[in-house]
Formats: sequence, C-alpha cells, structure tokens
Amino acid sequence: MSEPAMPELAGELTGELAWGRHYLAVEPAHFRVDYVINPFMDLADQPDPVRVREQWDALVATLRGLGAVVDVLPQRADAPDMVYAMNLGLGVRSGGERKAVLSHMRFPQRRMETDSARDWLVEHGWTTSLIGRDGVGAHFEAGDAFPFGDALVVGYGPRTEELALKHLAAELGIRVRGLRITHPGMYHLDLAFCPLDERRALVCPSALDAPSAAALLDLVPEPLVLTEEEALSTFCANSVVVGRTVVMPACPDRVRARLEAWGFEVVLVDVSEFHKGGGSIRCLTNPVDITLGRDLPLTGGAQVVLAPH
Repeated sequence: MSEPAMPELAGELTGELAWGRHYLAVEPAHFRVDYVINPFMDLADQPDPVRVREQWDALVATLRGLGAVVDVLPQRADAPDMVYAMNLGLGVRSGGERKAVLSHMRFPQRRMETDSARDWLVEHGWTTSLIGRDGVGAHFEAGDAFPFGDALVVGYGPRTEELALKHLAAELGIRVRGLRITHPGMYHLDLAFCPLDERRALVCPSALDAPSAAALLDLVPEPLVLTEEEALSTFCANSVVVGRTVVMPACPDRVRARLEAWGFEVVLVDVSEFHKGGGSIRCLTNPVDITLGRDLPLTGGAQVVLAPH
C-alpha cells in the first residue's frame, strides 16, 4: 500500500497528531439497516442508496484532498454494517511491520466482517491476531480504542469487555487506560472522544461513569468538553483529524469557535445517511498509521490502568 508523505516529521514539528493520514474505508455497496443493535437504528428508516454513495464518495474525496491516503475494502453483501470500518480492528505499525488486532464483535450480526478484514489485511502485508472468535473470548471493538498521551485509551462496557484490555496490553506491550462507558447512545468511545493533537481532544464526559470521566479529563491537558446534547445530536465527536483540519459531520458554533481559536480548520461533510446506522465520519474510517513507540509508548510489558469505581 502507498504511504502518506513523512507523517512522523509533520507530527514532531507541529505537535499535530502523527497518525490520521492513512485510512482504511469500506465501500458502501450493501449498507442498509437489517437489525437494531443501537438506539439510532430503525428498520422503518432505511438509508437512500444514491445519497449513501454520494456522501461516502464526498468523504473519501475530502480526505484525499487533504493529503490523506484512503485504501478501500469491498463490502460483503451479508454485512450491512461493515461500512463502519473503524470497528474492523486496531492496526499498528512497528518498524517495517504492520499488525492488526482484529475486533471480536459483541453482536453476532457483525462477526463475519472480521473474516473479510483479515483476508484483505493479510493480502496487503499485515499480520493479524484475535482476542476472541465466534462469541468465545473477550469482546473487543476498535471504535473504543485511541492512542493518546502515554497509553491506548479504551472504552469498555456496551461493546468492548474489560477483559479485552488485558489482552490488548499484553499483545502490544503497551499501557492501556480503561474508561467505563455507561451511556447507551454513546456505546463506542469514538462517539464521545476525538483526539485533536498532542494536548487537545473533544471529550463528552456524559458518556462515562463519574470516575472515568474525571480520569479522561485529567488525561487531556486542554479538553474541549461537549455536552450530551452536542455529542448525540451532531455526532461531532465522531470526526477525524488530518494535520490541523478537523473533518466533521456537523459542528456547533461554540465548538467551531474553540477549534478555530486553537488554529484548526473545520471542514463539514454530510454523512447523515450513515447516522441511521449509528455511525459517522470516524466510524467510516479506520486509521492504519498508528505506530508503536511513537503514538503508543512501549512499556516492556502489559499495563492496564482503570479508573476507580
């Protein structure tokens, strides 16, 4: 696969996120709502296939126009949610090696996605590993996992199980900071947390129990705190960052003002058809340029840190 131009140098010089310049996305040939596994899904409210394709094409074109690399994986006909590529697995790089810890979906309706993702990744030079399979073992969904600061920050509760944090830490030799998600509408961490650069992130504390919310706010030196209503009505935390540009599905005026004051440019891309399945821009894109030893400091062993209950 082609590589983005000098992502490490860009991050070191400016304090920007060094990752987020290379994505995997799934072409939405078969996106629809066949079942209900989150509060946004409604069998009577089906996405329009023409608008789906137009919105997805616009998102990919926007990311590529910002200089990001976007690789595209075909969608299985029997996997309508596969378009939410963020949940296929956690890809990391170390030296010249690429490794993906594949997701073990909590709901059986999505588990076949992992097989297709594994085949594609192996074909493109990745090695893969599993935390669980076919409902056996801990559940892990990669939309709950982000590198930030000194650790991989992982939400657990609705989709990812606490036991998965130990597997991730041991598999990668990193520190994992676990946050307990309690809000049914923000069932993945990517609906409530979006790293912006080395010091800043969008954070919606309402997604978490009180100790975890406090721990996340302590972890982020300069949080942009979202209200519950902002996060749920706009999906604004489910955004991606390419350098100093935040690609968002919508942006409340207050949030835009803060982002622009920090030197970010906000670019809006309408992906409202995908909101019918419970995901937005981050859910549709999986960063595959996260690097061990740079974005995720190696600890020499497994370390799991949980907020007190």
